Amino acid sequence: MDTKKQIRKQLRKARREHAASLPESMRGLVFRHPPAPALELVPDGATIGLYRAMPEEAPAAAYTAFFHERGHTIALPRIDGLDQPMTFHLHTDPYGESDLEDGVMGLRQPAADAPSLAPDVLFMPLVGFTERGERLGQGGGFYDRWLAAHPDTIAIGMAWDVQQVDELPVEAHDMPLSAIVTPTRFYGPF
Repeated sequence: MDTKKQIRKQLRKARREHAASLPESMRGLVFRHPPAPALELVPDGATIGLYRAMPEEAPAAAYTAFFHERGHTIALPRIDGLDQPMTFHLHTDPYGESDLEDGVMGLRQPAADAPSLAPDVLFMPLVGFTERGERLGQGGGFYDRWLAAHPDTIAIGMAWDVQQVDELPVEAHDMPLSAIVTPTRFYGPF
């Protein structure tokens, strides 16, 4: 089996090419709202963790608006340094994003003084996944460390179908997902 580094390189290329091939108007439509099986995993009143997607990642903006409109508290990740743990903070403006600032690696994130939160349900990006709920992340370990410290969190991956692989090298620190959403499938719950 290839190493994680080799797999990441191949899957990032596939993800980037797939996302680039979609018309801009199509990207938002394919992840317009969570499918019913994903919604069944979300408890009433849950704080929902999401992410602000990079251009090649599965878009999460419509999910952010969807849950915000239904009265859920929204939390986005904040990274203050590559050697610092990821934290989640209140996100109050999913339409104008006036409460976000530029952060590490060019990511938009909540301001440092935004209230800290622990999501009950976390929709998260990934580089690759298996139909068994194994996830390959970007390689920084931010989500794995966060999930290890918050084991009761319902973790749902969001991905393009081209990111699915038959096998991934799984290590002890790799945290499994509760479910995965793609434009055409729902995997889980695991």
